[in-house]
Amino acid sequence: MPKGCQLILALDVETKDEALALAKPLAGNLRWVKLGLQLFTRHGPGVVDEFAALGFQVFLDLKLHDIPNTVASAIRSLRGRPCSLLTLHASGGPEMLARAAEAARDALPSCRLLGVTVLTSMDQAQLAAVGISRSAESQVQLLGAMASQAGIDGLVCSPLELPILRASLGTSPLLVTPGIRYPDAKGDDQSRVMTPAQAAAAGASAIVVGRPILKDPDPAGMTLRIRREIGETA
Repeated sequence: MPKGCQLILALDVETKDEALALAKPLAGNLRWVKLGLQLFTRHGPGVVDEFAALGFQVFLDLKLHDIPNTVASAIRSLRGRPCSLLTLHASGGPEMLARAAEAARDALPSCRLLGVTVLTSMDQAQLAAVGISRSAESQVQLLGAMASQAGIDGLVCSPLELPILRASLGTSPLLVTPGIRYPDAKGDDQSRVMTPAQAAAAGASAIVVGRPILKDPDPAGMTLRIRREIGETA
């Protein structure tokens, strides 16, 4: 991933046809698209190839989380797929993360792994409900340090945790942030959010944006607006 903040379009829609209709007009003006579990389970691994063939870098957001052998095997099953980023849950533990990193070096040498720390839909009440008493920031720091030590290339975190992660981990890890909203956005399932410019200034390597682009009357115009706001060059 080039230096500076990058825009990743989250194609969290029902079908591949919808995703292609949204992405094709942006080809040439956007480097990255995110394909999630919804499209992957509906259309299979070949969906990655189709978007890569359009010239996009593909962020495959599967959030893998299982026993170490199963996660490593799942990564190896993606051998040859043109994905450039792949997610797994950092809460899977150090052995799972280390085995995943080893598998990726073998099967997906051009793909970088991102450890998901605390989902941006999780607030303090949600964390407490699953037995986590520490703050979201402390949990993110713990998981981030563990993932980095296990050889994971970067993290997915709320934009609010960017400063503490940059302070503790430095400039090397990729920090990818969903939870990007403008002040006038209607409430949804994101709890810990920032604007694109704020996230870029806080140290994001990339921001993941879905609804603010997909629901805009002019998706191409909004894409260019966000790219300018974060200082992304052509």
